[in-house]
Amino acid sequence: MTDTQQAITDEQWRQAKLIWDYHQMRHTLRPCDAAIGLGSHDLGVAAFAAQLYHDGLFPHLVFTGGNSPTTAARFPRGEAVHFREHALSLGVPDTAILLEPHASNTGANITLSRELLADAGIHPASVLLISKPYMERRSFATARRLWPDVEIVCASEPLALDDYVKAIGDDKLVIDMLVGDLQRIIEYPKLGFAIPQDVPEVVHAAYEALLRAGFDSRLLAP
Repeated sequence: MTDTQQAITDEQWRQAKLIWDYHQMRHTLRPCDAAIGLGSHDLGVAAFAAQLYHDGLFPHLVFTGGNSPTTAARFPRGEAVHFREHALSLGVPDTAILLEPHASNTGANITLSRELLADAGIHPASVLLISKPYMERRSFATARRLWPDVEIVCASEPLALDDYVKAIGDDKLVIDMLVGDLQRIIEYPKLGFAIPQDVPEVVHAAYEALLRAGFDSRLLAP
Protein backbone atom coordinates (compact mmCIF):
# COMPACT_ATOMS: atom_id res chain seq x y z
CA MET A 1 0.00 0.00 0.00
CA THR A 2 1.36 3.44 -0.91
CA ASP A 3 1.27 6.45 1.38
CA THR A 4 -1.65 7.86 -0.62
CA GLN A 5 -3.81 4.76 -0.32
CA GLN A 6 -6.47 4.37 2.32
CA ALA A 7 -5.94 1.64 4.93
CA ILE A 8 -8.69 -0.97 4.60
CA THR A 9 -10.08 -2.38 7.84
CA ASP A 10 -11.06 -6.01 8.33
CA GLU A 11 -14.71 -4.97 8.47
CA GLN A 12 -14.42 -3.09 5.19
CA TRP A 13 -12.86 -6.17 3.58
CA ARG A 14 -15.79 -8.23 4.86
CA GLN A 15 -18.22 -5.73 3.37
CA ALA A 16 -16.33 -5.67 0.07
CA LYS A 17 -16.39 -9.47 -0.08
CA LEU A 18 -20.19 -9.47 0.33
CA ILE A 19 -20.53 -7.12 -2.63
CA TRP A 20 -17.95 -9.04 -4.69
CA ASP A 21 -19.89 -12.27 -4.18
CA TYR A 22 -23.19 -10.55 -5.02
CA HIS A 23 -21.86 -9.24 -8.33
CA GLN A 24 -21.16 -12.76 -9.58
CA MET A 25 -24.06 -14.68 -11.11
CA ARG A 26 -22.51 -18.16 -10.76
CA HIS A 27 -24.07 -19.41 -13.97
CA THR A 28 -23.16 -22.92 -15.08
CA LEU A 29 -21.05 -22.54 -18.19
CA ARG A 30 -22.36 -24.31 -21.27
CA PRO A 31 -21.96 -24.01 -25.05
CA CYS A 32 -23.55 -20.86 -26.52
CA ASP A 33 -24.07 -19.63 -30.06
CA ALA A 34 -21.75 -16.65 -29.55
CA ALA A 35 -19.75 -14.86 -26.88
CA ILE A 36 -19.18 -11.19 -26.12
CA GLY A 37 -16.04 -10.04 -24.33
CA LEU A 38 -16.87 -6.75 -22.65
CA GLY A 39 -14.09 -4.18 -22.85
CA SER A 40 -12.57 -2.73 -19.69
CA HIS A 41 -9.20 -2.18 -18.02
CA ASP A 42 -8.99 -5.93 -17.31
CA LEU A 43 -7.10 -7.91 -19.97
CA GLY A 44 -8.06 -11.05 -18.05
CA VAL A 45 -11.40 -10.85 -19.88
CA ALA A 46 -9.63 -11.53 -23.17
CA ALA A 47 -7.51 -14.30 -21.69
CA PHE A 48 -10.53 -16.05 -20.19
CA ALA A 49 -12.46 -15.63 -23.43
CA ALA A 50 -9.60 -17.35 -25.27
CA GLN A 51 -9.66 -20.20 -22.77
CA LEU A 52 -13.41 -20.68 -23.17
CA TYR A 53 -13.08 -20.58 -26.96
CA HIS A 54 -10.48 -23.35 -26.82
CA ASP A 55 -12.82 -25.27 -24.50
CA GLY A 56 -15.35 -25.23 -27.35
CA LEU A 57 -18.00 -23.10 -25.65
CA PHE A 58 -18.72 -20.87 -28.68
CA PRO A 59 -17.75 -20.46 -32.36
CA HIS A 60 -18.00 -16.66 -32.60
CA LEU A 61 -16.43 -14.09 -30.25
CA VAL A 62 -17.13 -10.35 -30.25
CA PHE A 63 -14.74 -8.01 -28.47
CA THR A 64 -16.45 -4.72 -27.77
CA GLY A 65 -15.22 -1.42 -26.38
CA GLY A 66 -13.62 1.86 -27.40
CA ASN A 67 -11.88 3.93 -24.76
CA SER A 68 -12.74 5.46 -21.42
CA PRO A 69 -10.74 7.80 -19.18
CA THR A 70 -9.56 4.76 -17.20
CA THR A 71 -8.40 2.72 -20.22
CA ALA A 72 -7.07 5.25 -22.73
CA ALA A 73 -3.50 5.08 -21.42
CA ARG A 74 -3.50 1.30 -20.99
CA PHE A 75 -5.21 0.52 -24.30
CA PRO A 76 -4.49 3.49 -26.59
CA ARG A 77 -5.94 1.76 -29.67
CA GLY A 78 -9.14 0.90 -27.81
CA GLU A 79 -10.20 -1.89 -25.49
CA ALA A 80 -11.62 -4.22 -28.13
CA VAL A 81 -8.54 -3.87 -30.36
CA HIS A 82 -6.16 -4.79 -27.54
CA PHE A 83 -8.43 -7.62 -26.35
CA ARG A 84 -8.48 -9.04 -29.89
CA GLU A 85 -4.70 -8.88 -30.14
CA HIS A 86 -4.33 -10.68 -26.81
CA ALA A 87 -6.79 -13.40 -27.84
CA LEU A 88 -4.94 -13.87 -31.14
CA SER A 89 -1.69 -14.28 -29.21
CA LEU A 90 -3.41 -17.03 -27.22
CA GLY A 91 -4.34 -18.96 -30.33
CA VAL A 92 -7.89 -17.81 -31.09
CA PRO A 93 -8.20 -17.67 -34.90
CA ASP A 94 -8.89 -14.32 -36.49
CA THR A 95 -11.85 -15.83 -38.32
CA ALA A 96 -13.61 -16.44 -34.99
CA ILE A 97 -13.34 -12.82 -33.78
CA LEU A 98 -15.59 -9.88 -34.59
CA LEU A 99 -14.44 -6.42 -33.55
CA GLU A 100 -16.71 -3.68 -32.16
CA PRO A 101 -14.40 -0.75 -31.36
CA HIS A 102 -16.84 2.07 -30.59
CA ALA A 103 -18.94 1.28 -27.48
CA SER A 104 -18.38 3.56 -24.49
CA ASN A 105 -20.78 1.96 -22.00
CA THR A 106 -22.33 -1.42 -21.27
CA GLY A 107 -25.58 -0.68 -23.06
CA ALA A 108 -23.65 0.21 -26.22
CA ASN A 109 -21.51 -2.92 -25.77
CA ILE A 110 -24.64 -5.04 -25.98
CA THR A 111 -26.47 -3.10 -28.68
CA LEU A 112 -23.52 -2.68 -31.03
CA SER A 113 -22.41 -6.30 -30.56
CA ARG A 114 -25.90 -7.49 -31.40
CA GLU A 115 -25.89 -5.38 -34.57
CA LEU A 116 -22.41 -6.59 -35.53
CA LEU A 117 -23.43 -10.22 -35.15
CA ALA A 118 -26.59 -9.64 -37.21
CA ASP A 119 -24.58 -7.94 -39.96
CA ALA A 120 -22.42 -11.08 -40.08
CA GLY A 121 -25.54 -13.23 -40.43
CA ILE A 122 -25.31 -14.52 -36.85
CA HIS A 123 -28.55 -14.50 -34.87
CA PRO A 124 -27.75 -16.28 -31.59
CA ALA A 125 -30.34 -17.85 -29.31
CA SER A 126 -27.76 -17.90 -26.50
CA VAL A 127 -24.87 -15.58 -25.68
CA LEU A 128 -22.00 -16.01 -23.25
CA LEU A 129 -21.18 -12.63 -21.68
CA ILE A 130 -17.57 -12.49 -20.49
CA SER A 131 -16.73 -9.62 -18.16
CA LYS A 132 -14.72 -8.57 -15.14
CA PRO A 133 -15.74 -10.64 -12.09
CA TYR A 134 -17.58 -7.76 -10.43
CA MET A 135 -19.43 -6.78 -13.62
CA GLU A 136 -21.33 -10.02 -14.19
CA ARG A 137 -24.61 -8.97 -12.61
CA ARG A 138 -24.69 -5.52 -14.20
CA SER A 139 -23.92 -6.90 -17.64
CA PHE A 140 -26.61 -9.56 -17.16
CA ALA A 141 -29.22 -6.98 -16.11
CA THR A 142 -28.29 -4.75 -19.05
CA ALA A 143 -28.39 -7.56 -21.62
CA ARG A 144 -31.74 -8.83 -20.34
CA ARG A 145 -33.16 -5.32 -20.79
CA LEU A 146 -31.73 -4.74 -24.28
CA TRP A 147 -31.76 -8.28 -25.70
CA PRO A 148 -34.64 -10.04 -23.91
CA ASP A 149 -35.15 -12.81 -26.46
CA VAL A 150 -31.63 -14.23 -26.05
CA GLU A 151 -30.53 -16.53 -23.24
CA ILE A 152 -27.69 -14.86 -21.36
CA VAL A 153 -24.98 -16.87 -19.59
CA CYS A 154 -22.42 -14.87 -17.60
CA ALA A 155 -18.78 -15.76 -17.12
CA SER A 156 -15.67 -14.17 -15.65
CA GLU A 157 -12.20 -15.22 -14.64
CA PRO A 158 -12.57 -17.42 -11.53
CA LEU A 159 -10.69 -15.22 -9.07
CA ALA A 160 -11.15 -14.56 -5.37
CA LEU A 161 -11.33 -10.91 -4.31
CA ASP A 162 -7.87 -11.05 -2.72
CA ASP A 163 -6.34 -12.36 -5.94
CA TYR A 164 -8.11 -9.73 -8.04
CA VAL A 165 -6.89 -6.95 -5.74
CA LYS A 166 -3.32 -8.22 -6.06
CA ALA A 167 -3.63 -8.25 -9.85
CA ILE A 168 -4.94 -4.66 -9.96
CA GLY A 169 -2.56 -3.40 -7.29
CA ASP A 170 -4.84 -0.80 -5.72
CA ASP A 171 -7.04 -1.95 -2.81
CA LYS A 172 -9.18 1.17 -2.56
CA LEU A 173 -9.75 1.44 -6.29
CA VAL A 174 -11.10 -2.11 -6.45
CA ILE A 175 -13.52 -1.47 -3.59
CA ASP A 176 -14.55 1.82 -5.20
CA MET A 177 -15.33 -0.11 -8.39
CA LEU A 178 -17.37 -2.71 -6.49
CA VAL A 179 -19.39 0.08 -4.89
CA GLY A 180 -19.80 1.94 -8.19
CA ASP A 181 -21.11 -1.11 -10.01
CA LEU A 182 -23.58 -1.81 -7.23
CA GLN A 183 -24.85 1.76 -7.44
CA ARG A 184 -25.47 1.21 -11.14
CA ILE A 185 -27.34 -2.03 -10.47
CA ILE A 186 -29.59 -0.09 -8.10
CA GLU A 187 -30.06 3.04 -10.22
CA TYR A 188 -30.00 1.88 -13.85
CA PRO A 189 -33.41 0.14 -13.83
CA LYS A 190 -35.00 3.48 -12.90
CA LEU A 191 -33.44 4.96 -16.04
CA GLY A 192 -34.51 2.09 -18.29
CA PHE A 193 -30.96 0.83 -18.78
CA ALA A 194 -31.32 -2.56 -17.07
CA ILE A 195 -33.79 -4.92 -15.47
CA PRO A 196 -34.11 -4.72 -11.66
CA GLN A 197 -32.01 -7.00 -9.47
CA ASP A 198 -32.86 -7.93 -5.91
CA VAL A 199 -30.21 -6.56 -3.53
CA PRO A 200 -30.17 -8.48 -0.23
CA GLU A 201 -30.36 -6.31 2.87
CA VAL A 202 -26.91 -7.40 4.07
CA VAL A 203 -25.37 -6.41 0.72
CA HIS A 204 -27.13 -3.04 0.73
CA ALA A 205 -25.93 -2.40 4.28
CA ALA A 206 -22.35 -3.18 3.23
CA TYR A 207 -22.74 -0.79 0.30
CA GLU A 208 -24.00 2.03 2.52
CA ALA A 209 -21.20 1.50 5.04
CA LEU A 210 -18.51 1.64 2.36
CA LEU A 211 -20.06 4.77 0.89
CA ARG A 212 -19.91 6.43 4.31
CA ALA A 213 -16.27 5.38 4.59
CA GLY A 214 -15.40 7.22 1.37
CA PHE A 215 -15.23 4.44 -1.22
CA ASP A 216 -16.94 6.64 -3.77
CA SER A 217 -14.60 7.53 -6.64
CA ARG A 218 -16.56 5.40 -9.12
CA LEU A 219 -20.04 6.68 -8.41
CA LEU A 220 -22.29 8.07 -11.12
CA ALA A 221 -21.97 11.79 -11.68
CA PRO A 222 -24.65 13.66 -9.70
